[in-house]
Amino acid sequence: MDAPPEPRPEAGPQPSPMPFVILLGIVVFLYFVRSILLPFVVGGIVAFVCAPLIDGIARRARLPRWLCALAVLLGLIAIAGLILFIGLPPLIHQVSKVAGDLKGAVEGLVRALIGNRTLEVMGTTLNASTVATELLGAVRTWVTSGSHATEIITYLVAAIFGVILIWVVLGYALFDAPQIASGMMWLVPPQHRPFTKRVLAELDPLLRRYFIGVALVVAYASIAAYIGLGVALGISHAVVLAIITGVLELIPLVGPAAAAIIVGLVAVQQAASPGAILAFIAYAIALRVSIDQFFGPIVLGSAARVRPIVVMFCFLAGGLLFGIVGVILAVPIALTLKVILAVLYHEPHTEPR
Repeated sequence: MDAPPEPRPEAGPQPSPMPFVILLGIVVFLYFVRSILLPFVVGGIVAFVCAPLIDGIARRARLPRWLCALAVLLGLIAIAGLILFIGLPPLIHQVSKVAGDLKGAVEGLVRALIGNRTLEVMGTTLNASTVATELLGAVRTWVTSGSHATEIITYLVAAIFGVILIWVVLGYALFDAPQIASGMMWLVPPQHRPFTKRVLAELDPLLRRYFIGVALVVAYASIAAYIGLGVALGISHAVVLAIITGVLELIPLVGPAAAAIIVGLVAVQQAASPGAILAFIAYAIALRVSIDQFFGPIVLGSAARVRPIVVMFCFLAGGLLFGIVGVILAVPIALTLKVILAVLYHEPHTEPR
């Protein structure tokens, strides 16, 4: 007589695809509105970093949270106003000075790279002067064309509006941070909220340390740039150039290159000899090595424990899909995915060095 068949174990509840559909919909929506994301991302990051400060002041001083948020916002406005008061007049003066002799600045920079030699390129003889003339001619032709001139004006107006919008978003985010967090949690289906809260509990200090580390890198870049430009090289308006160098560190890859070009044009315009130009090139190399190989890894290494090859891929993929916003959020998104997988697999998100 055959044994009765063993009962089959009942299948557990199948995971709902709804969270993935919602997430995909959010990503697609953000892709189509990517051109307006930058002010919201910048304001949101600053508010995220300042939120514990506001909560701590409100708790210790026993004051309303909105009053502490107002104090922090006014403090940030005061810092930005002080930077503009100190840096804007010399910046305008320096820009007008460089623009008045832009050919000389570009020619000096090219001469620092190729010296006084002449190069034969496709049957054309080139030296520092002809290269500078050709470059400026190409830029002038590009700028003066009708469509590009309109684009430049549009970008300038958008930049002014974007700066204003950053402060508006920052103000709302500082005052309404708890309500915003609750509203974002409402997007998560109820059955997945416990998991989401566990992820956020692991992710919150990690991201906060990362963004604070980025701020420290900006401060280090500004201080090191001032020491190199002002103290060592004696370049005028070194404070302004140091602030520009530090602020542009916020934009990975593109920012440091832009800072090197801007400061390089000013340095070459003020250089009294080829030796001074070579000294600036040595300074630029030393600054990048100190940031990329020394200070940056020490400060960010404890937070952003993501392999360099992954970071590079995230930078390129984020920049391709979302532009500057994607580059800024590349490492935070990589950290978020890492923490989600660690919580999902019940494994630590850190790993031995």
